[in-house]
Amino acid sequence: MARLYTLLLYLALPFLLLRLAWRSRHAPVYRERWGERLGLYDQRPRRAHIWIHAVSVGEVQAAEPLIKHFLACYPDAGVMVTTTTPTGSERLRSLFEDTVRHVYTPFDLTPIMNRFLGAVGPRLAVVMETEIWPNMLSACERRGIPVVLANARLSAHSAQGYARLGGFTGETLRRFAAIGAQSPADAARFRALGAPAERVRVTGNIKFDVHRPGSLLDHAEVLRHRWGIQRPVWVAASTHEGEEEQVLLAHRKLLDRLSGTLLVLVPRHPERFERVAALVERRGFALARRSAADPCGEQVSVFLGDTMGELPTFLAAGDAAFIGGSLVPTGGHNLLEAAAAGVPVAVGPHTFNFARITELMVREGAAIRVTDAHTLAQCMEEWLGDATTRAQVGEQGRRVVRANQGALQRLLELIEGISEDDFGVGSRMIT
Repeated sequence: MARLYTLLLYLALPFLLLRLAWRSRHAPVYRERWGERLGLYDQRPRRAHIWIHAVSVGEVQAAEPLIKHFLACYPDAGVMVTTTTPTGSERLRSLFEDTVRHVYTPFDLTPIMNRFLGAVGPRLAVVMETEIWPNMLSACERRGIPVVLANARLSAHSAQGYARLGGFTGETLRRFAAIGAQSPADAARFRALGAPAERVRVTGNIKFDVHRPGSLLDHAEVLRHRWGIQRPVWVAASTHEGEEEQVLLAHRKLLDRLSGTLLVLVPRHPERFERVAALVERRGFALARRSAADPCGEQVSVFLGDTMGELPTFLAAGDAAFIGGSLVPTGGHNLLEAAAAGVPVAVGPHTFNFARITELMVREGAAIRVTDAHTLAQCMEEWLGDATTRAQVGEQGRRVVRANQGALQRLLELIEGISEDDFGVGSRMIT
């Protein structure tokens, strides 16, 4: 089975490169640094004892406190973070500038992985969420590099798919030195697929350990004064293709009922900023753009958040939020940044990427599920028109976040508790 997997991946490699070229039509950054994905480097990467893989923006955001811990506790070790997407790379740069090293994720073929591992020389690998790469795990095992699957989640549907691969799945999972599962159900599924029971521990979801810089509220206050202290403001965060039309329709209904309301519209992908700006203007809304430092007077009805890394500030400065990717079948995005800021949250029907978090938030009265532009407008009208209700829902979100924190500390204990006798590592491996 391992040979078949490798053969299929070799056959798929030209199509993976073509996909990068296709995506570069709208985002030219996708045509850059292809060599890194093949384990080829113009300049040899600086060596790093700790390798963290975080696919894109969400995983980078979740890994932020983990990365900060390693930087603080092992300042001489060096941290390398790989991402699959340019937006993940950009988010990493905005958080850490040059203190963290970055290359794009190498394809999971043994020669490519060997070149990457030889160039970087990690002593520990931490893979965020559910990235399971058989050839990477084999290459790390041969080099004595322990691999930890952190913040791991595995849906029942995904588990059924892995089960069809039979013993290959169990063989692959047994190569993880440790698996920190988000929930007991996730842990049970990993064990059922063949992961050694003693290496699987429920650590919780580190996305609840939201890190909010002390300067965030100061920046949010400055921004809110720019938008207008008295006017109602709602944020549509991480929106996708086909979703902005519904958001703008909801905003039109809101303006008919609550004149002066400002929509802060933040598309998920930067390559769509120009198209979304054009859409807003075609729909007849007065537009201000963050990137252009446009004034945001009372005549402006839509503020386009067309910059990277500022979404937490936008959310903290708003009165209510809609989290995108959920009115279209993308699967939704993380609600917790808004909840931690005490901002009431609405989501659409498609939230399978964050199913457990969303269900918990809705069940606890910290979020509301909407179905279309009409119900979205109704929800926002209720919150923006009633400060008491808005505050109650927002405070409930804060309570849910606080009640589920602590996963980061449990994950760190799992990582630093890896036995040197079993894996040749431990807390001393990094230094």
